[in-house]
Amino acid sequence: MSGRLAEWGGTALFALPPEAAHTAAITALAKGLGPRPPAHADHRLRVEIAGLRFANPLGLAAGFDKNAQAAPALFGLGFGAVEIGTVTPRPQPGNPKPRLFRLASHHAIINRLGFNNDGHAVVRERLGTQHHAGVLGINIGANKDSGDRVEDYVQGIGAFHDIADYFTVNISSPNTPGLRQLQDRTALAELLERVLAKRDGQTERRPVFVKIAPDLSESELDAIAAECQDKKIDGVVVSNTTLSRSEIAGARHFGEAGGLSGRPLFARSTIVLAKMRQRLGPKMPLIGAGGVESAETAAEKMRAGADLVQVYTGFIYGGPSLPQSILEGLSQLCDREGLEHIGALRDRQVEAYASRPLPAES
Repeated sequence: MSGRLAEWGGTALFALPPEAAHTAAITALAKGLGPRPPAHADHRLRVEIAGLRFANPLGLAAGFDKNAQAAPALFGLGFGAVEIGTVTPRPQPGNPKPRLFRLASHHAIINRLGFNNDGHAVVRERLGTQHHAGVLGINIGANKDSGDRVEDYVQGIGAFHDIADYFTVNISSPNTPGLRQLQDRTALAELLERVLAKRDGQTERRPVFVKIAPDLSESELDAIAAECQDKKIDGVVVSNTTLSRSEIAGARHFGEAGGLSGRPLFARSTIVLAKMRQRLGPKMPLIGAGGVESAETAAEKMRAGADLVQVYTGFIYGGPSLPQSILEGLSQLCDREGLEHIGALRDRQVEAYASRPLPAES
């Protein structure tokens, strides 16, 4: 299995239907059957934000290990942070299958999974048996049939406050009807007020980040930025998947409902990232996600304003060697440019990206 796992971006796991391949990869990693590359230690890649110390700026985004089955093995591949979830208070099966589609020629995925997960209690018990060699994030969400979605997020803080190193409040998945309405300023204000009050009532203070969509207007970005500053949120993750299909016209699965991720999302999410950096100023931590698949795409996110980056779809196509490849590439970039720290890249291209118009919807 370890040989097959090492090839998952090639022909082995890709011979299986997408969701079956994903399950097989998680199972293999959970059993310790994956590769164990030597750690890539480079002090120039260390990052400290929101009171947390990261061995490197590369994180695994939520969605890959929804149920915290393989986090220790994922850290072993080189990630400085692993974000599990999205986790909801009660377990739920998610949307009907098929709900995950590969667009291999575009290095992209469309998913409409719908927060399928084991729920707070099971995931908490599982995490309690694990040792994590890096920063552990927990991405929290709301049940589809919840009567009080904000309360679901509050419960997430309470369930994991002594386990998580940080929380990500996921209000931007397009696969739970009405969830993105929580990005509206009035709704966001209530959500953040209640979530942060719960966080502040715990013994130890954990950073709380908000994950936003890439399909927002300029005025919506203004409102979200203002609310994040007003509530003194600890950081913003930019971005979730997109509903736009402008970059994949004519592709197989073009018409499937759900969020698009991977290479076609890079430009859109990076523009939104830069626009949020302009709005939030230099001190607010930003995590860049969307289309990261190489050292150069990771570096470009930093140039556009990211302190850290996250990968998901690129990991699916690049395989378990991708984290080490990205980290080695970032170290080589430091060598070439004479950088004492990778953070020196940050904000170099903010103006260039932020000046671009938001891509048209389609």
